[in-house]
Amino acid sequence: MTTKRLKIPPTKSTLLILKRKVAFLEMGAKLLERKKELLTRLVYERLKQYRALRQEAKKALETAYYWLGMTHTRMGNRSLQQAALGLKPPLEVKILPRSSIGVQYPAVTAARLPLQPVGLMGTDSSFDETRRHLADMVVLFARLGEAETALWRLLEEQRKTQKRVNALKYNVIPKYCTTIHFIKSTLEEEDRNTLFQIKVLREQRDQKEL
Repeated sequence: MTTKRLKIPPTKSTLLILKRKVAFLEMGAKLLERKKELLTRLVYERLKQYRALRQEAKKALETAYYWLGMTHTRMGNRSLQQAALGLKPPLEVKILPRSSIGVQYPAVTAARLPLQPVGLMGTDSSFDETRRHLADMVVLFARLGEAETALWRLLEEQRKTQKRVNALKYNVIPKYCTTIHFIKSTLEEEDRNTLFQIKVLREQRDQKEL
């Protein structure tokens, strides 16, 4: 169970420090709220992009496997393996770090390169079509991987930001405010006691003078 207030001495200097801290915490809570709103907007944008890429990648996968099946039927497994030996990947992939609202994720750039020529002996025209569609499929899957990674990291940061906002609004700031109220009440009580003692001393002095 959390304490309702901070265990610190009720002094005027402490009161001033706490007031400054509360102002700072409230400003921090507002900034975190703004960050959460920006993250939410970015998550929806990324989610839309991810869904579109997923549909596009699914169609590319179906097309690539259609051509692969056709080539496999026409050339056979052995001829297909021999034709593929020594071929360089027809792709150029670059991965660089990127950041959005403090969230780090890899930025993937993939592009299809011109197909490497192969001998005509034992090959079928569908072989090049298969290679092209497989390369296009991989390019889309690279973009999809970037979108998915960015989306999950943004969602995680959004969850953490919401947790921090809730901690400030419903735990930390109320605890500081309760402590400030307690210190104010304590100091006011001490002032009343001091004034009462002064009044009593004056009355005693006046009685002696009489």
